[in-house]
Amino acid sequence: MSTHLTRRLLQLYVGLALYGVSSGLLVRAGLGLEPWGVLHQGLAEHTGLSIGVVSIIVGAAVLLLWIPIRQRPGLGTVSNVFAIGIFMDATLAVVPDVHGLLAQVPLTAAAIVCNGAATGLYISARFGPGPRDGLMTGLHKVTGRSIRLVRTSLEVIVVATGFLLGGSLGIGTVLYALAIGPLAQFFLRIFAIPEAAPREKAEQALDVTSPALARGTAVAEPTPRRAILPR
Repeated sequence: MSTHLTRRLLQLYVGLALYGVSSGLLVRAGLGLEPWGVLHQGLAEHTGLSIGVVSIIVGAAVLLLWIPIRQRPGLGTVSNVFAIGIFMDATLAVVPDVHGLLAQVPLTAAAIVCNGAATGLYISARFGPGPRDGLMTGLHKVTGRSIRLVRTSLEVIVVATGFLLGGSLGIGTVLYALAIGPLAQFFLRIFAIPEAAPREKAEQALDVTSPALARGTAVAEPTPRRAILPR
């Protein structure tokens, strides 16, 4: 396995793990969750399942919606479905709730920054978008509507549904919405991985872990130009 591919895989799984940890910290901070987290928490309240398990189920359900809009999942897509929920539940198992703004505000801020770093790590690995992002870009292609409109519409529906189900909506949700774009863009530059050298690309084409092998050809994956949330 080439050094280039090893780094990409490492960034993918470190990023997904950190995303799950940061989502768990937002729950413990108690000042509001990220948009999809609001929905996951609301569903968890009504099903008796853990929020991490709900995240996995919702991610798998969203992935099924890729079929009619002809989106193709990658290694990062499938890994996203499971890894984030697992690490979120693991974080909730060891980190207790915090009380009082002097503890809640710093924890919320730290969780949002960690989430931005996780986004930069995992997207820069270029193994495919998360199921929720793939739904967004797929709907953009099918409907012809702007990414901004599609994303906003999806997140308004998700937040409203989650809030009605009892999900936590608060100042943390607002701070997340305002900060995650700039943070993700910053960390995308920090963790950007240069394209592999021609020899390494040829080696990756013969590697059983390379997504290109399944297609019978080696295809360089595009470097993301701007931050898209990895959920």
